[in-house]
Formats: sequence, structure tokens, C-alpha cells
Amino acid sequence: MPMQPLPPAICLMGPTASGKTAVSLGLTLRFPLEIVSVDSAQVFIGMDIGTAKPDRATLAKFPHHLIDLVTPEEAYSAARFREDALRAMADITARGKVPLLAGGTMLYFKALREGLSDLPQADPDLRREIDDEARARGWPALHAELAQLDPEAAARLKPTDAQRIQRALEVVRLTGAPLAASLARKGDAAFPYRAVQLALLPADRAVLHERIAQRFDAMLEAGLVDELAALRRKYRLHPGLPSMRCVGYRQAWDFLEGAIDRAALREKGIAATRQLAKRQLTWLRGWPDTLAFDCLAPDLLDQSCRAVEQALA
Repeated sequence: MPMQPLPPAICLMGPTASGKTAVSLGLTLRFPLEIVSVDSAQVFIGMDIGTAKPDRATLAKFPHHLIDLVTPEEAYSAARFREDALRAMADITARGKVPLLAGGTMLYFKALREGLSDLPQADPDLRREIDDEARARGWPALHAELAQLDPEAAARLKPTDAQRIQRALEVVRLTGAPLAASLARKGDAAFPYRAVQLALLPADRAVLHERIAQRFDAMLEAGLVDELAALRRKYRLHPGLPSMRCVGYRQAWDFLEGAIDRAALREKGIAATRQLAKRQLTWLRGWPDTLAFDCLAPDLLDQSCRAVEQALA
């Protein structure tokens, strides 16, 4: 019997402030799409302003999958994203609609398309143990320990890279083998969709930088600092958590601690966001099989609609 064609899935990728939200909402008005967020910061409950999360009215009109999944105290991995995204996509397809994966977390897109290395699941008890050691001895000391157990992994990491040192030590202690041994084994990488990939790229990066500055100013005006202060009262947070390493929140944390003033908060937040955009663009430059569009073009939505129309025809 002939093989059934794979169902389509639209992937809308681009750096921060490239207009992904506006395009995704516009596409959803024109086509039978449902939005799946591909954003490692928007998964956190209560982190709304600094992640540019759609407001409640928008979410009521345009439901988004994979938003507000975990508290800022928790971690959320690329492996869990892949599992959650594929489940959401299957539900969308079963309803006769097409998944629209929109966001800028390129590692999540890569995990979805290619699968993940066969790393062991996170062990909460072991992570707490490593965190306790770090508080007592400092991350540089744990980096030195990692250098003894897994020199190759340690050589790639800075002594202050808490998240990656923690994960590398966790893997070594769980498996008894270097991180590279787990990375060499791929899990099930089957992606049961025909991906149509749209990349929103700026023809003039200076204009994108200005957009980033304007958006960060809007976040500060909307109450980013107050939002973080409320989260710190509600949850047991510390600066090493993945949520608190998100751009904007990291700088707001320093401001609340008195380490920087308001002017430095703005300057560092904008600079960090521009660095994030630079990393996203680096990913996208090497991304295969994409349809690229100038995110600054006045007819960006019309161009995107034509591409989706042709893909779904």
C-alpha cells in the first residue's frame, strides 16, 4: 500500500522582536492553524511582562499551547518540550487543523526536528545535592571536580556556568561515564510532520536593535521589576534557576539586589537581549530548508500568508 503523506506543520522562527507574534496571529486568522509556543521563557507561570507573553485577551481569542506550564521554581527541558509539543501537535492534527510552531528557542526547534541525545532524565534529588554543594563550595570548585571526572565537558564550560556544570555532573554521577558517551546516542528522532519553515530575518540589524530597545523600555514601563518582586515573594527563587537566568529577569534581579541602578538595568537588559538575538540569528543562518522573509518588510504578513497558502494547497 502507498505510504500516507505526512501532515503539515508550520514553523515560524526568528530572533526576538522580529514580529513572530503578530505574524502568527495574522496567519491564524487566515488559516486553520493552532499556535504551539516554542519559547523556553514563556513556559514559566507568572513571567509575563519580561517574556512578551501574549496578554489574556489575546490568549482567549488565540489559544496557545505550551505556555504557563511550570512555576519559576522548576526547570523545563528540551526533552520535555519535544514530548509536550508532539502531543499537542497530534491533538491539533486530529481536530483537522495544522500546528503553527512559533518562537525563538532554536534548541527546541532542533530537538523537535532531530530528536535528542540519549541523556538520562533529570534527577531532582541529585540536582538538589549538587546545588547544596555549590552553595557550600562554589561553582568553580564543582567545575574543578568535573574536570577530574569529565575533562572534555569541563573544557567547554566556564567555571561559573552553573546550569551546564550541574547537568554535566548529574550525567556523570548517574551514568558513571562522560557526557559525550550519552551525547553520542540519539533517541527516537522521527518527526511525523512535513515541516514548512518560515524564518523572519532583519534586512537591517540596526533597526532590529532599535526595536529591541523600544520593547525593553516598554517592559520596564509595564512593570517588569514589580513583576519579579512579586514572584520573589511568592516562590523560593534564587539567581541560579533557569527562570531567573532569562534575559531581563537576570538584570532585574541585580537591580532588586542593589547591584545595579535603573540606568544600568536598562543598558544591560537591552545589551543582553541584543546578544540573544545575535545567537538566534547565528542558529538561523545555518538552518536548512527555510523560507526567509525580511521581518522589517511592511507586507511581511502578506508574504507569510502566501507561503503558507502554497504549502497547504
